[in-house]
Amino acid sequence: MVLRSSLSRIALALAGLAVVAAGPGAGSARAQALSIQETILRAKPAVVLIIAEVGAEVTLNCGDGPTTVSPKPAFRETGTGWIVESSGFVITNAHVIQPAHEPPAWLVNQQAQKAVTTACLPKALKAANLEPGQSPDREEALKRRLLDQVLGTAKVKLNPQIVVQLSSGAPVKAEVKKYSPPVKGAPGDISGRDLALLKIPGEHFPVLPLADSKFAQIGDRIYIFGFPGVVLSHELLNESSSREASVNPGSVSGFKEDVANLPVIQTDAPSSWGNSGGPAVTDKGEVLGVLTFVSVTPGAEGSIVQGFNFIIPSAAVRDFLEGTQVKPTGKSSFNDAWFAGLREFFTEDWAGAVSQFQRAEKHQPRLPDVKHMLAQAQEKVKNPPPRPFPWFLVAIGVTVLSAGGYGAMFLRGWQRNRYRVQPSEVIRLQESGKSPVIVDVRKPEIYDAMPLKIPGSVRIAPDEMASAVKALDLDVTRPVVAYCT
Repeated sequence: MVLRSSLSRIALALAGLAVVAAGPGAGSARAQALSIQETILRAKPAVVLIIAEVGAEVTLNCGDGPTTVSPKPAFRETGTGWIVESSGFVITNAHVIQPAHEPPAWLVNQQAQKAVTTACLPKALKAANLEPGQSPDREEALKRRLLDQVLGTAKVKLNPQIVVQLSSGAPVKAEVKKYSPPVKGAPGDISGRDLALLKIPGEHFPVLPLADSKFAQIGDRIYIFGFPGVVLSHELLNESSSREASVNPGSVSGFKEDVANLPVIQTDAPSSWGNSGGPAVTDKGEVLGVLTFVSVTPGAEGSIVQGFNFIIPSAAVRDFLEGTQVKPTGKSSFNDAWFAGLREFFTEDWAGAVSQFQRAEKHQPRLPDVKHMLAQAQEKVKNPPPRPFPWFLVAIGVTVLSAGGYGAMFLRGWQRNRYRVQPSEVIRLQESGKSPVIVDVRKPEIYDAMPLKIPGSVRIAPDEMASAVKALDLDVTRPVVAYCT
């Protein structure tokens, strides 16, 4: 039993060694699960900051001839998006870009008022011998008079634009290729899917593949990527903080429908203003859906209620992309190099990781995560960490040696006792009427020292065996049992 148990352990250990030797490339059935670190690093380069703003050029006459001014943008919204195809197609929420895609009429009047205040009010204050802020009441009266005189003749040209900031920090102007309006708050309003497809110039971009949301289960882990406004405007963080997406972990907590009776996925992952349009990524590094809206407390200045945030399922994203030239395969030359580099890094092939990270760097320069991981891999090549003691291999060796020792002992015992007849067998033969011939072949010195007589036995000294067997008339039709010590 001991031998059999040892052999079983050896078989299991060798099977484990075979799986380790096969490695991550041994086939999709044996693909290793991604660690949290690898999942996040796979996704981050494809997440982008979306900036939608509406500026204007206003031509007006303050009394000394026409002039053109460009006041500060009347509207500036930030959100999140992610690259769905390597040729530069980006998914985000429609409500993130809506004012830039469909500028509201009130922006025209607002920009005209800003232009009058910027271009005409300083001249009027100077003519009245007033300093700005010296007399608020007179200044306000001058402002109202100027608006009455100039505002009606001002010509406003709105300049909406949508900018995608890559994780390298490079801003790129984007073009809207498809648009489905956001869900309205009042029942009965015509609502879309709150999705927008943007196009930026370039190629070999990092991309995120789409998961199949119909297989999502309550409790599945997800990670919300995005650029929350609190981070972008934080007084203690520098400008580089806007380049890398933040990551908020959570899980699927429910399956609901919005006011248009369209399915949404509820999550407890924390979200904030600016996270809108961000991907919800699974443990496999795939997009389960797009964050669309959060829950707020009642009131004009309601605060976000965490734990009740909602995601547009990836199935809806696939439907939205139908009819476009986008093929969401999740493939790109950057991904091939980046994913291979991460796999080799986390399996401690530092030199291989350096080579793959350098390939990724050529496709998309200056990405912070690539730069950081390349530096780590190069440092480990230069100063490799100490290898842990190979306890596993030592355990295998000890197990093999122990099994060999037990096997040798078993074989030796079997060889010595393969012809031995146990006393119980002799008794069984006697009881069955087939009494055996018992030959006492003890050595003379043992026989003399302990002259034990076995009833019915034949005494033959060992050195007399050859001649005695021929001389004695033994009944060879009966079993012959030799007694020795």
